[in-house]
Amino acid sequence: MQQIKNITLLLGISTALSLTACKSVLDVKPQGNYTTGNYWRNQSDAVDGITGVYNVLLEEDYTGFNEFVFDNCSDDQVRGGDHDYDAMIEDFTYDASTYSVRVGWRWKYETINRANNALMYIPKITDIDADIKNRCLGEAHFFRAFSYWRLLLVYGEAPIITEDDVAKSSYNKPKVSADELRQQIETDLLAAADELPETYGSGDKGRVSKGTAWGLLCKLYMNWEKLDKAIEYGSKVVSNPNYKLATHYEDNFKTATGNNSEMLLAVQTVDGNGYSDFITYHAPRKWNGWSFFYPTKGLVDEFETGDPRKDICIMKPGDKINIGTEIATYTADLSWTGYHYNKFCSWKPSGGLDYSLKTPLMRSADIYLLVAEAKIRLNGTGAGDTEINAVRNRASLTLPSVSGAGMKELMHERRIELCGENERHQDLLRWDKAKLVDIAALYSKPKLAFDGQVVTRGGAPRTFTRPKHYYFPMPQQEIDRSKGTLIQNPNY
Repeated sequence: MQQIKNITLLLGISTALSLTACKSVLDVKPQGNYTTGNYWRNQSDAVDGITGVYNVLLEEDYTGFNEFVFDNCSDDQVRGGDHDYDAMIEDFTYDASTYSVRVGWRWKYETINRANNALMYIPKITDIDADIKNRCLGEAHFFRAFSYWRLLLVYGEAPIITEDDVAKSSYNKPKVSADELRQQIETDLLAAADELPETYGSGDKGRVSKGTAWGLLCKLYMNWEKLDKAIEYGSKVVSNPNYKLATHYEDNFKTATGNNSEMLLAVQTVDGNGYSDFITYHAPRKWNGWSFFYPTKGLVDEFETGDPRKDICIMKPGDKINIGTEIATYTADLSWTGYHYNKFCSWKPSGGLDYSLKTPLMRSADIYLLVAEAKIRLNGTGAGDTEINAVRNRASLTLPSVSGAGMKELMHERRIELCGENERHQDLLRWDKAKLVDIAALYSKPKLAFDGQVVTRGGAPRTFTRPKHYYFPMPQQEIDRSKGTLIQNPNY
């Protein structure tokens, strides 16, 4: 993306958005002397303003790290590092004050705030190319939808703030139901799909497109159990050559090829300019990282013999790893499980982590498999074979094609293809609600290390309680600030 520079101005937030009181929930001081009176003047302001929306994704307490902590609930990984509060997420002992539960709220609503300002003021700009204007509005609609999507997945219910509320200075609002959140997400994504281009030139790779909006609509409709609509919008991605699967699976996890046709949404980073903590949290501590996410033996054993994705995705004892200055040998003592995610690590030839590695947030392969799932669930075994085989054949032509695949095969393929990409726990929640799996039984089993032993930290069986653990509690600090307007989620 051309406009990768880190915009820190708050884009005309003279009203200091707060969702729960007159005091700002963001606790961020505006940088520079911009107000709605001297900003949003021309095309440059519009493009820079939208870049400021993208830049929120770099935040450590958002998609730079914290959003991926929620997948520690799954059976695929255990927490690493020294955050005791992450252990509470993993073993379902968190409460409304737990750090990991509350910090992401701030950045989701910061994104919404920036998007709302763009949607209020860009339509008034006259010194702007019409196509650029539509694109900027589409980007704003998409990121507002994406923020509400993450609020939906994490909390289930949350307040909706739109540009109309900003105009009225109406911020202290009650939460709405999950269905009302879904309706808002749907409205924004349909608008985004109308306004965004299908593709971009090389200078703007990394911006969201029609395919990004269609893909998130597919994910939304799967969450909503509207399977026919998921097929309709997912098929727009699957059938469009602009969003074809990358030639090689590993292309999605290389600095030079991360912004390929398959990458519908990724956090855009360039080494030395646009820093995200994502790679630091994944890389082994011995090799410049912080070692916070460890794959389990259950995940590693799920890979079929001969599947090249295993070596691309997983560091295993004995593997030779190019850390730039040397070819190092991975040893089991580098992790509590004896594994790391290889797909999320990259080193510069001169040494040190290469921060040009993108953070994948949504790929076409995800949408292929959601379309396959919806077809299987609506039309029976075999209905999703084409989409599943497209993903498998891209991984390797030596992998046997599926025939008459059902949910078992679909679940296997999603677990492998998307491992570590923050989808496993959400998949299991969705399947449990549809009575396709027993998530409580899965989570009652211990997580194992490479040697078959229970992981010493994070490996103990957990108790998943329905419906309480379908969602996390709303942050208590936001409830307190609202002075009674926000009501805590049930069961907390």
